[in-house]
Amino acid sequence: MSFTIVEPAPARMNRSELAVPGSNYRFIEKAAESAADVVFLDLEDAVAPDDKAQARRNIVKALNEIDFGRKTVSVRINGLDTPYMYRDVIDVVEQGGERLDLIMIPKVGTAADVYAVDMLVTQVEDAVGRSKRLGFEMIIETALGMANVDEIAAASPRNESLHFGVADYAASTRARTTAIGGPNPLYGVLTDTPEGGGARDYHWGDMWHYAIARLVVAARANGLRPLDGPFGDIRDAEGYRAQANRAAVLGCEGKWAIHPSQIELANTLFSPSEAEVAQAEKILAAMEQAQKEGRGAVTLDGRLIDIASIKQAEVLVHKARQIAEAG
Repeated sequence: MSFTIVEPAPARMNRSELAVPGSNYRFIEKAAESAADVVFLDLEDAVAPDDKAQARRNIVKALNEIDFGRKTVSVRINGLDTPYMYRDVIDVVEQGGERLDLIMIPKVGTAADVYAVDMLVTQVEDAVGRSKRLGFEMIIETALGMANVDEIAAASPRNESLHFGVADYAASTRARTTAIGGPNPLYGVLTDTPEGGGARDYHWGDMWHYAIARLVVAARANGLRPLDGPFGDIRDAEGYRAQANRAAVLGCEGKWAIHPSQIELANTLFSPSEAEVAQAEKILAAMEQAQKEGRGAVTLDGRLIDIASIKQAEVLVHKARQIAEAG
């Protein structure tokens, strides 16, 4: 390990993160009853300009009156370039009580954006005597944000997670797509012509691979949770499954649910399977025995495992225990 020790963000279940428009109080009530690990109450994109003030009032009322159980509750404020953001922070933090856990900052472009929100949140917390410090979720959804992702991830001790906002990121980078997440048939490679002629195969690629991988590295290097963002086609469960699996393989902690039907998918896909947990426990047992015998590596089922294998296995076993404890 490096001499530089990375302090992890507070441990939270974050397999599914349900987006809920703050302008619809009934939706907030239903979200509190859902199986989502995290609920974010939205003041930004899901709320029309004329409804911003009412959405704030709805969220304040919900934070004071609705039982969210053991869920983590977040509020997505409006962007720093809007006339709504400062009032979002002041009203929600001053009037929302202690139930709020996180503030989600959209379209973060520089570390200074995080600093600005941190300063305002700190002042309001101090003014009202809030006992629980709010954490930050930050959405990377612009080219500027991706270019500065390392500095953003390290910008505040409040930081807890980085999220990939695929739709705005596509617009920012001028990507040739109008979908919210998912593959693009134009992003692929053609195989060489087979010897003797014949048809060439075309293989689709993942046009978001770099962005997700980059975000994961920045998040993990700073002890934060990386989250994959929305998948727009709520009818396509298999498409959601494919996108979530590739995000999980790359290291993401969870994925957004923009419809209640996506919650169970996310919870399942970002939970280790019984077979994976059993294999991880088998690895830990084999390595424990190897260490007792003075060996640093051993073969298990024909595969070499060593000290690094312990770390990989411990991640899976810890995640399974965390899920079990959450009920």
